[in-house]
Amino acid sequence: MVEEKRDAMFSLEALKGGNRSEFARLVEANYQLIYRLAFKILGNQQDAEDALQETFIKAFRYLKDFDGRSSISTWLYRIATNEALMILRKHKVDMVSVDEPLAEGEEEKEPLQIVDWCCMPEEELMSSEAKQTLDRAIERLPVSLRLVFVLRDIQGLSTRETGEVLDLSDTAVKTRLSRARLRLREDLSGYFGDRMIALQGKV
Repeated sequence: MVEEKRDAMFSLEALKGGNRSEFARLVEANYQLIYRLAFKILGNQQDAEDALQETFIKAFRYLKDFDGRSSISTWLYRIATNEALMILRKHKVDMVSVDEPLAEGEEEKEPLQIVDWCCMPEEELMSSEAKQTLDRAIERLPVSLRLVFVLRDIQGLSTRETGEVLDLSDTAVKTRLSRARLRLREDLSGYFGDRMIALQGKV
């Protein structure tokens, strides 16, 4: 596991003992990942910076109580996710609970229309405009789906690690990830459909 390999870089004993130098190394190794997580959840630079700061303040305060049942990195993700959720609640975002069960049959629902953009040129898929469009689509996901998508497909956590962060079963993680991907594909179909038409018109 990538997270476990990263944890091997640090002395847990030193961290739990309040060694500031070791903690500084932990921050340096993880702050970009934590900031990216917070930004993808919140969609706002200032809010992401606030979540980042609070994450490491709380991590330093509570490291002595870290029980080692998960990796330190996963533990940091959990703190950061909770901080991001608290910020969303302060903004009174209309959101469902992270552990809210799916309505019966909801996981079976398919998007109404899907455009296959697999054959588009890579420069189109990786363009600044396409990335911004994807970011906006991620922000439109329900929070319960957005969290799973960001942790699994952007941060690269495993299903197990994502479940540990969000306190969800592997099945729940897989179901929500599938739903998030389908919603994104549906949401992005209009944009990429128009891009494909425009490209075909240039041929």
